[in-house]
Amino acid sequence: MTTIGIVQSCYIPWKGYFDLIRQCDLFVLYDCVQYTTRDWRNRNLIKTPGKPAWLTIPLQYAPREQLICERRAADDAWKELHWKSIRHAYTSAPHFSEYAPGIQALYQSCEQTGLSDINLHFLRGINEILGITTPLILLKQHAIPDGDKTDKLVAVCRQYNATRYLSGPKANTYLDVKKFTAIGMEVAWMDYTRYPEYPQLYPPFTHAVTMLDLIFNAGKNWENYMLTP
Repeated sequence: MTTIGIVQSCYIPWKGYFDLIRQCDLFVLYDCVQYTTRDWRNRNLIKTPGKPAWLTIPLQYAPREQLICERRAADDAWKELHWKSIRHAYTSAPHFSEYAPGIQALYQSCEQTGLSDINLHFLRGINEILGITTPLILLKQHAIPDGDKTDKLVAVCRQYNATRYLSGPKANTYLDVKKFTAIGMEVAWMDYTRYPEYPQLYPPFTHAVTMLDLIFNAGKNWENYMLTP
C-alpha cells in the first residue's frame, strides 16, 4: 500500500502538517493553485511573552489570480528578521540550544526566492532534523487535468500510483470519496483533535503555532505529542 498526502505548501507549518507528512509514503505540495492572502502559505505564528506573533515572508506584488508556485519573495531581509524573532522568543525554551544551530542554518542557507521553493527548503530541512524521511514533491512541475477539486486530486494519486489517500479533516467538506473508491483507492482522515498539550512557554497553551514551538519545547520527545489517529 502506498499512502500519499497532497497539501498546499506552508511556511514552517504547525505540527499537524508534519504529522501528516510522516504518515505518508509520498507527500505532494499542491502549489499549482491560486495563492490566497492572509493564509499559511507565507506566514506562521510563534509564541512570544505577549501573544502569538506572525512571521511573514513579504511577497512581490502580483495579480490576484497568480498561483502559489508563481509567487516570489519581495526581498531577502526577512530571513535575518525571522531568525532574530525566533531566537528572542525561544532562547529560554528547554531545547533551544540543542536545535537552534540547525534551524539557524536553514535560514542562512536559504537562497531560494520562489515561495514554493522557500517552503520546500524549510520542510525538507525540518524533516531531516526530525528524522522524517518521506519524499516531498512540488506539483508545480506537472500538468493537472481539468475537473473539480476531487478530480484533480485523484489524477495526482494515479500519477504516483498511490493506493491510499491521507487527507486533512477540512477536505471533508468538498472531497467526493466515491471518486477514489471507484478506482480502488482508500481515503483516510487525519484527526487533529487528539493532540495532547505539551510544556509551552507563555501560557495560555495553543496548538496553532509553528512546529518550531514543539521542537524547542519538547526536543526529542516531539513524537509523544502527535498521536496517530
